Amino acid sequence: MYAEVVTSGLCTGCSGCVVACPHDVLGYNDADGVYRPFHLEEELGLANCGHGEKGCTSCTRACPRFRTWETEIDNYMFGRSRTIDEIDGISKDIILARASDDMVHKMGQDGGVVSAMLIWCLEKGYIDAALVSYLEGDGSTWKAVPGVARTKEEVLAAAGSRYTYSATPMGYAEAVAGGAEKLALVGMGCQTSSPPSMKARKSGKTARRFVLNIGLLCSKTFDDAIFEELFEAKYGLKKADMVKMNIKGVFQIWMKDGSFHEIALKECHKWTREGCKSCPDFAAEHSDIATGGIGKDNDWTLTIVRT
Repeated sequence: MYAEVVTSGLCTGCSGCVVACPHDVLGYNDADGVYRPFHLEEELGLANCGHGEKGCTSCTRACPRFRTWETEIDNYMFGRSRTIDEIDGISKDIILARASDDMVHKMGQDGGVVSAMLIWCLEKGYIDAALVSYLEGDGSTWKAVPGVARTKEEVLAAAGSRYTYSATPMGYAEAVAGGAEKLALVGMGCQTSSPPSMKARKSGKTARRFVLNIGLLCSKTFDDAIFEELFEAKYGLKKADMVKMNIKGVFQIWMKDGSFHEIALKECHKWTREGCKSCPDFAAEHSDIATGGIGKDNDWTLTIVRT
């Protein structure tokens, strides 16, 4: 996997391999825009692992970019591979939806559907916890970090979009340590392909704990440096003064002073995160439900029901 995925440019930094490793020999670097797993035990070199020499293949089973991952997962989930016409993947329904609770709708991104689903599933006992992303600290750094939501309040605290990366599966250990057995995952396509990759390749207990897999439509994420090097340096927009952001053909930013700004996406391309440059999956094709905001209906959630 190191030769075929990590050093080839295919690694998205999804962290699935770290979560699935039963020997805790993989770490994750989310500093300075790296967002990559790394090997903690280097006695056999970066490209080898003592546990792998003994037959462990957990990391490759979890990797949603290893070998024939796309068709393997398609066949596991749907019993067939997608056709050339199914550009957005295999699905049952494509609808516009929104949260019926006004507060959830207001606090969520677009229609607030993801927050509404997580809250309902927690209240009904379908899940024990959800792996989501939060903004670190008081939110002024706009650095997205993985976290665990177990209550309505924690779900709403995670609501809204960040366009920098957070390896949300990394909340797995915290959730399990807190007693959770039934998990929801909310993540980009690269992340939501990992649990079904584990299941298709029979990865064991880690895979079985993921019972709901919610994908976010995603064309790319940006390096954290975009805040200082573009938004502040060119436009004077300090991240500590931002309250909301969205992408609707342009990068939209709302500020604490009530002002609203639009920045052309072509200006942002320079800060595209390395792990996004070879990703083929905009529509989170291997999620149970994929969600996002498209076009003029920006208070509704485009919802693709797959399973």
